Amino acid sequence: MTSTDSKTRAVISSKTRKEQPPRYKVIVHNDDYTTMEFVVEILINVFGKSLEKATQIMLNIHNKGKEVCGIYPREIAETKVETVHHLAGSRGFPLKSTMEKE
Repeated sequence: MTSTDSKTRAVISSKTRKEQPPRYKVIVHNDDYTTMEFVVEILINVFGKSLEKATQIMLNIHNKGKEVCGIYPREIAETKVETVHHLAGSRGFPLKSTMEKE
């Protein structure tokens, strides 16, 4: 392999990384009203977490005030946030979810 091949690969690799769309963290926030069971349910059904992982994330939300539940492209992150708010509202919970650029 020549040094030109290495440089070409580095440029291609760099361009590929730069072309990736930005990703967004979806964060669930703690509140005094939403039950821990409902938060676990959301983490399993909306974010696809296992029961064990959902329980761990729920405890982090409860103890730290918020926790990242997943990292997605913008459109998917927006849909996750809207889904959390819709499901929480339909059950009478004020559960808050936000997103921020990674």
